[in-house]
Amino acid sequence: MPKPFETWTVCPHGPIDKVTENLWRVSAPFPGAPFPRTMIIVRLGDGRLVIHNCIALDEGGMKEIENWGTPGFIIVPSGAHRMDSKIFKNRYPGVRVIGPPGAKEKIDEVVKVDATEADFGDDNVRYEIVAGTAEGEGLLVVRSKEGTTLVFNDVLMNMQKLAGFSGFMMGMIGFTGPKPKVSGPARLFVVKDKKALRADLEKRSATPGLARIEVGHGNAITSDPAAVLREAAAAL
Repeated sequence: MPKPFETWTVCPHGPIDKVTENLWRVSAPFPGAPFPRTMIIVRLGDGRLVIHNCIALDEGGMKEIENWGTPGFIIVPSGAHRMDSKIFKNRYPGVRVIGPPGAKEKIDEVVKVDATEADFGDDNVRYEIVAGTAEGEGLLVVRSKEGTTLVFNDVLMNMQKLAGFSGFMMGMIGFTGPKPKVSGPARLFVVKDKKALRADLEKRSATPGLARIEVGHGNAITSDPAAVLREAAAAL
């Protein structure tokens, strides 16, 4: 795992995908690894931004984000997703850093967590803890005009076959697969109570207006996301 960045460091990344009127997405290769990582940016009703799993972009990308809204919150989704958190806090010292309670100690090693829960002042955006993770992972629930998006982190993955030997190894250890799933490594390192997580995924499959699922690594899930959650739950 690469060390968290100390200074503003821009690695290769894709363009900003303006998914909905209040949700943007950026995908980038994970430094030193064959799989991608995803940053989600949510615009609140008052113009502040919630940045989930932050990734440093080039100045053109950052200016576009800043023109869209004012960074108000950084969500560090777990103790393993801290790489760009310190440099974002340095760039935007006024932001509040949010992290799940079970990962606070680990995140604090890199950037101080201001709170383990958040009230964004916007009924369309909520931060919640994923059951069965010993409070180690959170997720965002975002309502948009097109429906509701659930923003997961490592609990759910959606990575198909990756190229090369390293991609082959990712398949062997269970990171990748033909459909979204709770991966083998997630079961080993993230999931602490399968029964509780199964119940949580089943509950979230009934989210009103569920239209999209975002994950920390891999593609967005837009085809019957409710069924995807039910299948992932059943496979635990």
